[in-house]
Amino acid sequence: MNGKTCFLMGNRHTPSNIREPLAETVEKHITEYGVTTFIVGRYGNFDNMTIGVLREAKKRHNDIELYLLTPYALTQKIDTPEGFNGTFYPDGLEKVPLRLAITQANKYMVQNSDYLITYCHHIGNTRNIVEYAQKREKKGLIKVTLL
Repeated sequence: MNGKTCFLMGNRHTPSNIREPLAETVEKHITEYGVTTFIVGRYGNFDNMTIGVLREAKKRHNDIELYLLTPYALTQKIDTPEGFNGTFYPDGLEKVPLRLAITQANKYMVQNSDYLITYCHHIGNTRNIVEYAQKREKKGLIKVTLL
C-alpha cells in the first residue's frame, strides 16, 4: 500500500441515509487530501455501504487501491469484493483472542492510517476506537472525519 491511507469504520446499524455524505467524504479524501488507499471491514451496514461507495469511487479514480480488512482471515475463508485490490490482515493479530480480533484490527488501522472516516453514534467498541483516534488526532497523528 502506497501513499496516504484512509480507514473507514462505523456501527453495524448505521442508517442508509449516511450513504450520500459518506460518498462525498470519500471523494473529498481522494481529490483534496490525496488519499490513494482505502481499507474497510465487512461486518454490518456501514461496511456494506462503504464497499459500494468505494467501488463507485474506483470507477472515477481507477488509481486508488481498495482493501478489505480481514480480522478473521486465519479462521475464515475471505472473498475479496469485486473491484478491490485484495485483503489486509494486520501484523500481530494472530496472537489476539478471536473475540478481540475486530477491536484490535480497528486499533491497528487507526495507528497505521493517515485518515479515519467514521460513523459512530452508540456506546461500544466503535466509540472506544473513535475516542482513541481523536486522542491521536490531537497529536497530529491522524485526521478523523465524523459522519
